[in-house]
Amino acid sequence: MPREFTSKVVTANALLEGDVVYLTEADTWTRHLSEAEILTDEADADIRLLGAQGRASEVVGAYLADVAPGAAGPQPTHFREEFRRTGPSNYFHGKQAAR
Repeated sequence: MPREFTSKVVTANALLEGDVVYLTEADTWTRHLSEAEILTDEADADIRLLGAQGRASEVVGAYLADVAPGAAGPQPTHFREEFRRTGPSNYFHGKQAAR
């Protein structure tokens, strides 16, 4: 029996900076998961992913990440996505330096 489709967002890494980015409804990239477009239809998700993968001059490694809708926007459902969102953990630099 096929697995039920769950909510997803398109995520990738910005080509020049390497930052984690998410695709918005406006077809732009954001560094904030809360602004990402939540995809609830598998066909739509596949189309959005193909479009993102075709933007090789902007991003690399685009894929669909599982999320759950939340009051503050999509929330990661897997520790890998939470880790990517917060940045490296070996010492405070980049996104973590501002905290």
